[in-house]
Amino acid sequence: MNENSRKEISRTKSVASESAILVGVYLSDHLPEAVPLEELGGLAEAAGTQVVGKLIQRREAPDAATYLGKGKVQELATLAHAEMADVIFFDNDLSPGQTRNLEEATGLKVLDRSELILDIFASRAKTHESRLAVELAQLEYQMPRLKRMWTHLSRQGQGGVGLRGPGEKQLEVDRRLAEKRVTDLRKQLLTIESRRQREVSARREQMTVSLIGYTNAGKSTLLNALTGADVFTKDQLFATLDTRTRRWQLPSWGPVLLSDTVGFIRNLPHHLIASFRATLEEARQADLLLHVADASNPAALDQIAAAYSVLEEIGIQQKDMLLVLNKVDAMPDRVAVDGIMNRYPTAIPISARSGLGIPHLAVAVSETLSCGFLEIDVEMGVENGRMLAYLAAHGEVFSKTFDDARVLVHCRIPQQFLSRVESDGVVVRPHAGHNGRAK
Repeated sequence: MNENSRKEISRTKSVASESAILVGVYLSDHLPEAVPLEELGGLAEAAGTQVVGKLIQRREAPDAATYLGKGKVQELATLAHAEMADVIFFDNDLSPGQTRNLEEATGLKVLDRSELILDIFASRAKTHESRLAVELAQLEYQMPRLKRMWTHLSRQGQGGVGLRGPGEKQLEVDRRLAEKRVTDLRKQLLTIESRRQREVSARREQMTVSLIGYTNAGKSTLLNALTGADVFTKDQLFATLDTRTRRWQLPSWGPVLLSDTVGFIRNLPHHLIASFRATLEEARQADLLLHVADASNPAALDQIAAAYSVLEEIGIQQKDMLLVLNKVDAMPDRVAVDGIMNRYPTAIPISARSGLGIPHLAVAVSETLSCGFLEIDVEMGVENGRMLAYLAAHGEVFSKTFDDARVLVHCRIPQQFLSRVESDGVVVRPHAGHNGRAK
């Protein structure tokens, strides 16, 4: 063990303002991303660190003790100390033992991909809900690793029955405290999830559209472009974590609710997915999902596939969905766009920043939402102002024909609202020539 490895390694502070070495181990059956370590570099930047070196190894299988081979571990230690790095980031998920062995070999703090993402989420969480979700995910990640955090104390005493060191005693105390806190956090988040479900359900009288997709694909920028909102945007991974909902006046349609959600990423930690269920409730309840992808990213196809994988994991992959290829104005030529369009021919190319393709997107959203609409004639008394207002608010009114004390309204309305229209004194018929379906 080198001299530096004897110093105390703090694992309780954020990695912000530290210098980092990036490490990626790519197995033979898993090809690296288009630009190896590019995404990990983006995560490191989002965490506030400065990348000072990189190391890549290709292996048939990870080393059981250190993930890297023995020679590469020594090369990593040499590189890290030559660059005076503070922390080492792995683009892989490490076991507690592998992390401990790497820290002993290098004398530096080692974070795997999941722990780095958790650190970023902890620094970005602003609302009470997101802070609870991040804390739960961090505790569930750290609990199997508590023993590693107390090895320096256990060396102060001899082991054996009745003679356990203070570190081992503290480990038991910390484990009980952590388990109790996890239980409390799960209860609080279940309460929040139930409340969010009620809130979302209460808005079912309005059509809802949810923006989902890979982190930094431009979802918040698109939300601003479509709704005139002024939500925070930044060219950075996981710039925002919380769901924002705004009113979108959809041309030739009317108002819908448009929600932005937390971004996805390749190998998103399972603890985070579970913890952010309440945040993703908007997407789960939406009438339509807009899957926003960064078409200008060399790994765009991999990112699209990763987003679909996360959707499947949270159980909302079967919803109506439109794929939106954002940032096409940043692509070098049309050939690059066509390469993605050949794979996803129904995708809609746009630029949220310049406005390119936004009208086409609005038309596509209108047509997709219309699939669940009925075109009907509603006859009622002219004094039924409440029903007339309801039809105008929740559908599209084409005409009104008055005859004495009755009015005939030709309109199009979501099928889910039909039961509210069929009330005493109101006659509802499919519009002649359309079999009750919208064009």
